[in-house]
Amino acid sequence: MTRILGIETSCDETSAAVLDGSGDEVDVRSLVILSQDVHRVFGGVVPEIASRAHLTSIVPVVSKALDDAATPLDDVDAIGVTCAPGLIGALLVGVCYAKSLAFARGIPVVGVHHMEGHLFATALESRDAVPPFTGLLVSGGHTLLVDVEAWGRYRLLGATRDDAAGEAFDKVAKLLGLPYPGGRHIEALALGADPSRFRFSRPMVRRKDTPADANYYAFSFSGLKTAVLNAVKSSADIDADRAAIARGFQDALVDSLVEKTFRAAVAYGRTRIVLGGGVACNSALVVAMRERVREIGATVFAPSPRLATDNAAMIARAGLFHFERGERAGLDLNAYASQPIPGLVAA
Repeated sequence: MTRILGIETSCDETSAAVLDGSGDEVDVRSLVILSQDVHRVFGGVVPEIASRAHLTSIVPVVSKALDDAATPLDDVDAIGVTCAPGLIGALLVGVCYAKSLAFARGIPVVGVHHMEGHLFATALESRDAVPPFTGLLVSGGHTLLVDVEAWGRYRLLGATRDDAAGEAFDKVAKLLGLPYPGGRHIEALALGADPSRFRFSRPMVRRKDTPADANYYAFSFSGLKTAVLNAVKSSADIDADRAAIARGFQDALVDSLVEKTFRAAVAYGRTRIVLGGGVACNSALVVAMRERVREIGATVFAPSPRLATDNAAMIARAGLFHFERGERAGLDLNAYASQPIPGLVAA
């Protein structure tokens, strides 16, 4: 049994968690997430502000997680910390703090890829959300379609060519005059709206697509965002049209995500679909995904909002996996704004 401290500071959440476990049998003893609401004023995350907020929050957040877990630091066997990808200044706060703790107390440290953490997140609540499965990671900065053969063996099948799904939600919300972050506001506005009033093209989804096509698993939401912009500009009464536009946008984006995921599950014979990232708790996405994959008998696993957002529990879980494989990071562990998921195998 290993006890691991997780630290997450990749964007605008300062988070720490303590996890006990071995293999897929884990127990989250504590999870603390401190979000930075100040970014709502600016309609998006300001990197410099995020970094400074992490500096003031990291110590009390880690202390609170240890206290909630009734765990002194000396009882921690390892520290898992997000080292990529993300805002470089924000990442450096977590990485430097984790390395300082590791050096001062002689505790091993493990660098964790943020998106790999999202792959592990759902399994913290659903014990059957384990490999093999088709993984769809949808967040503010990433949209990735991954075939997970086993933990540590991933086939990256598709990614967004431009905007990530969460980014598209935020930008469209701004076009519609909705608050940041936009996902939950669009979802609430679209609920019950007329789905036929504004029907946008499904991005990069064509009936004649085949696995040989370069874009068979790829995503693109830039054109959809432009279509929404044109709809807003041409509306004679935006107050009357706002909900229907939100519904049309959400339906188009969700259908694209669902169809690409369905293709991957069929191609690789997967009967488990695991969602991860902030957009993964969008109820329209979860309902549509379950309906689409019913014909192949697949089960869809989606995280709760607490584990869908950036959190240290998923970082601790991924860190535990790498720690048990004997991986350790040196004090030269660095932060990277962009880095591929470790363990990629050929698609």
